[in-house]
Amino acid sequence: MHPILIQIGPITVPTYGFLFALGVLLGFLVNLRLARREGIDLKAYADFVFYLLLCSLLGAKIFLFLTNAGYYIRFPSELKYLLTSGGTFQGGLIAGAVFAVWFLRRHRLNFRRLGDATVPGLALGHFFGRLGCLSAGCCWGRECAGFPLGVIFSSDKAHSLTGVPLHIPLYPTQPVEAILNLANFLILLLAFKRRTYKGQVFALYVFNYSLIRFCTEYFRGDEDRGFIWSTPGSPWLSLSVPQVISICGVILAFVLFRLFRKKGEKENLS
Repeated sequence: MHPILIQIGPITVPTYGFLFALGVLLGFLVNLRLARREGIDLKAYADFVFYLLLCSLLGAKIFLFLTNAGYYIRFPSELKYLLTSGGTFQGGLIAGAVFAVWFLRRHRLNFRRLGDATVPGLALGHFFGRLGCLSAGCCWGRECAGFPLGVIFSSDKAHSLTGVPLHIPLYPTQPVEAILNLANFLILLLAFKRRTYKGQVFALYVFNYSLIRFCTEYFRGDEDRGFIWSTPGSPWLSLSVPQVISICGVILAFVLFRLFRKKGEKENLS
C-alpha cells in the first residue's frame, strides 16, 4: 500500500527493503541467542547465516525465473525486474537447504542442533517479509467481492512495480500469511523450550510452513508462481508449483520427525 517508505530527492528507501532488512536483523538476533543456548560456535554460526542469506536470495530469484521462463523468454526486457524482486520464498528455502547441507558437512556441525536454532528466526523474518509484500503490493490475493476484510490497493507506484490490481477488493493474503508466520514463530519458540529430541523444531517448521503456504495459495491472485494445472474460474481445482512443493514439505516433515526421534532415542540410550 506504501511501496516507498522515505524519499528525499534521489534517495529512496523502499518499504519492502526496510521491512526485509528489519526481519533479517531481528531474526538473526533471536537465532544468535538460541545458538548460544545450544553451545554452537557463534563465529561459525554468523558465517553460516551470512552465506545462507546470499544463497537463499539467489535461489529465490532463480526459482522465480524458472517458474516463469516462458514469460521472460517472450519479454526479455522484464528480466531487469528480477534484480528488484524478492523472488520466491520456497525457491530460497530450497537453495538455502542445499547450501546448509554442504556447509554443515564441510564444517562438521550438527544439523539438528543448528536447524532448531535457526528456524524460529526464519519464521520471524518471514513475518516482516510478508508485511513488506503488503506494502509493495506483491503476492496479492484473488478478487473477493463481498468479502468484508478485503484489501484495496490504490497506489499507482505499487501497480507499476508489481502489477497488483487497483481499486478492487482482494483477499488479504499478505497480512494473513504474516500473522500465520508470526504464530509459527511463537509456536517454534515454545517447541524449542519443550523439545524432547534434537531436530524436532526444524521438522515442525517444515510442516507448519508447508501447511501455511499450501492453504494460502488458494487465495492468491498473482499468476507468476507457476502452475501444474490451472482451472480458470475454479481456483480450488488448480494446483500451483508452490502447492506441490508444500505437499513434498509435509511428507518430508513426517520423515524428519521419525528419523530425528529415532536418533534422539539412541542418543538417550547411549
